[in-house]
Amino acid sequence: MDETTSRTPSEPEPTPRGLPGWTKGAIVFAALAGVVAFLLFGTDAQSAFVYSKTVTELLSSPQAHAGRRVRVEGELREGSIRFRREPCEWRFVIHEKGRELPVSFPQCVVPDTFRDGRGITVTVQGRLQSDGTFLATEVVPRCPSKYEMEQRRRAGEPIPHAPAPPAPVEST
Repeated sequence: MDETTSRTPSEPEPTPRGLPGWTKGAIVFAALAGVVAFLLFGTDAQSAFVYSKTVTELLSSPQAHAGRRVRVEGELREGSIRFRREPCEWRFVIHEKGRELPVSFPQCVVPDTFRDGRGITVTVQGRLQSDGTFLATEVVPRCPSKYEMEQRRRAGEPIPHAPAPPAPVEST
């Protein structure tokens, strides 16, 4: 007799080793769902799900954005930057198509490129307050493109972050 028939009737059937295929699939699915949930709710990945609007769009329907985190893009109004040391806070205005949005950024440090006189576009992230000001948690100035820079250079405007022209060489 071969081994499969040599068992006595009282011996149990040998069980296959490991888990059934559907159980393995369920475990993998549950692990992946847990990782996705952690990334969405346990990290700062939520910032990827922030509404992005222009100043005009935000101010056209402020009630629709009340209490929501939103990104707003507009041009920095010349001469509007104000800084207060105690407590640290930057205030400025971004605008678009005649609409203006006053912004408050309660931090001490802003990016180096955030300066008056450069005609920069600024993206702020935060929440619109009930008084109509925007409380920013992030300020991102966008430097003009190389094409805008070339137009400015031709118009005789100073170029931000451009190297200083070389000093003239005197001939002897």
